[in-house]
Amino acid sequence: MNTRLNVSCLAMVAMAMASTAYSSELRDDALEIFRPLPSTVPAVTDNPITPAKIELGKALFFDPRMSASGVFSCNSCHNLATGGDDNLETSIGHGWQRGPRNAPTALNSVFNEAQFWDGRAADLAEQAKGPVQAGVEMANTPANVVSTLNSMPQYVTWFEESFADEAEPVSFDNFAKAIEAFEATLITPAPFDAWLNGDDAAMTEDQLAGLSLFMDLGCASCHSDVNVGGHGYYPFGLIEKPGADVLPVGDKGRFAVTETASDEYVFRAAPLRNISQTAPYFHSGKVWDLKVAVQIMAESQLGEELDDESADQIVAFLDSLTGTLPPITYPVLPAETAATPRPSGEILPQ
Repeated sequence: MNTRLNVSCLAMVAMAMASTAYSSELRDDALEIFRPLPSTVPAVTDNPITPAKIELGKALFFDPRMSASGVFSCNSCHNLATGGDDNLETSIGHGWQRGPRNAPTALNSVFNEAQFWDGRAADLAEQAKGPVQAGVEMANTPANVVSTLNSMPQYVTWFEESFADEAEPVSFDNFAKAIEAFEATLITPAPFDAWLNGDDAAMTEDQLAGLSLFMDLGCASCHSDVNVGGHGYYPFGLIEKPGADVLPVGDKGRFAVTETASDEYVFRAAPLRNISQTAPYFHSGKVWDLKVAVQIMAESQLGEELDDESADQIVAFLDSLTGTLPPITYPVLPAETAATPRPSGEILPQ
């Protein structure tokens, strides 16, 4: 009896040692491809991040008065309660128009190489200016945004505190910089980060198997680094183009930015953090099931037909990228002391 117990114990110890060795080897391989999220708010170019600027940016992010109609805020399309997007195929904006592409998440977006699906904005400050002026989104103008802000003394004070060294603190540039400062705090550490940092218990066996497949199949060749994507531009349909229901013929991606023929149907690799919370998927927003999205990507980008077990394991790995949002208290917005100026409501070109 004792001999059997000893053999059983030795077998369990051997299995545990083998499992630990596998996890350690997999982690070493993963750390050559991915980086865990930093524990502090990252610095951004030409925009020192301060507590005052973060709080101002938060108010602006949630304030619908930054739109021409007074109805839509940044949070309307990038809802922080629903994964940093609006969980719609394409967003609803000014005049109840539908936008042309699925809204990307605002969470962890500070780690993207560039913003928007086609990378047309170099950073979050530049990105923040786009939706405000887009006719199908907020349909406002920089001059009107500044007039609106100046009409509320509390905003003027907050801008003066956030940009104390400037002669005219209330400006459209500073509006964008404040939003960038707030968005830089939207970092969501996940089980994957804990595992990369050495916590063997942070991920399940299925998640680890999915990570291994994710790397072995080549998914990580595009979806890598700290945001598991968000950098590099790749053709959608590298091996086999998806149907027009997934890849609309009229949206040629980065070609609209570069006007280079080789950039037709090229898009920035999507960041995959919190991907299980941000359905529907792809720039078209046509796919609602994450497993189906994984299988489409495997076939169109890698020429691989994934069986159900493999697809389920990769989805399990992607679940390990779902992180914890920092606590965000809904801001009390400045009161209006006079009628807030509104433009005529004309629709501006995108």
